[in-house]
Amino acid sequence: MKFNEAEEAKIDELYDWFRQNPKLPKEIDRILLKRFYICMHGDINGIKKLIQINYSLRNKNAHIFLERDPTDADSKQTFDYADLVPLPGLTSEGYKVSCYRLIDFDPAKVNHTADTKAFFMVSDCRFNMYDGGSASSENVETFANGEVQIFDMNGYTLKHLSKMTFSTLRVYMTFLQEALPVHLKAIHIINCPSYLDKVVSIMKPFISREVYKLIIFHTSSLESLYEHVPRSILPEEYGGTGGKLAELKAQLLMELSRKREYLMDPNNWRVGGEKENSQRRHWPFKS
Repeated sequence: MKFNEAEEAKIDELYDWFRQNPKLPKEIDRILLKRFYICMHGDINGIKKLIQINYSLRNKNAHIFLERDPTDADSKQTFDYADLVPLPGLTSEGYKVSCYRLIDFDPAKVNHTADTKAFFMVSDCRFNMYDGGSASSENVETFANGEVQIFDMNGYTLKHLSKMTFSTLRVYMTFLQEALPVHLKAIHIINCPSYLDKVVSIMKPFISREVYKLIIFHTSSLESLYEHVPRSILPEEYGGTGGKLAELKAQLLMELSRKREYLMDPNNWRVGGEKENSQRRHWPFKS
């Protein structure tokens, strides 16, 4: 969607409110603010409430959302053994699809908190950009209508599950369900293991009834996945034509490095510090 003049004026007003609110950081990127606006269908009160929940949870869990660096050793280890990759293009419904899988099956490399931190860095990096379907359209003002996640369980063992930290899982699920500036539309679990019931029993207490209804387990083949996600979006590793995951991941890592300053700047995320009492001004930056 492209914002009209009246909607751009509302975004300006929201930005002024954001910068004057002592319970929020000093700055917010305009693209991210537009995502909050779209997520709440322009409901100003709803937008303000979602924003406050988002930054409150971030600051209550600084070790995950604030104390981070996409190029540090922990992040490198996560990206070395796992793919956390947004896929190019949108579905026919206008949904953005992301794929998560192990590429190194050694459970000793799992650091659940560092992995969760990396997940949200990838999300924050993407939410700072438009959802263009290709390099030629990456600057076109396009926003997804919702989010679809694909989790590949291939290689996961009970030893991987034993490395899970429940406090981190609680933060992850709470933020995913209550604070994201997007609507979660589906979670596809593929290559389901024989111990799937144990995975479900661990996760279910942290998942709301509404979100649990969004989970689709693909227990036999990927044919059922193709009914929901077109092959044109899926990577070659899953029978699609959307490119190789290694190449898509390389692009992601370059983008994370490029946005390192944005992701680490406390002015964008940390609550606290003196607010400027200035009149409306130009935006500090746009991506």
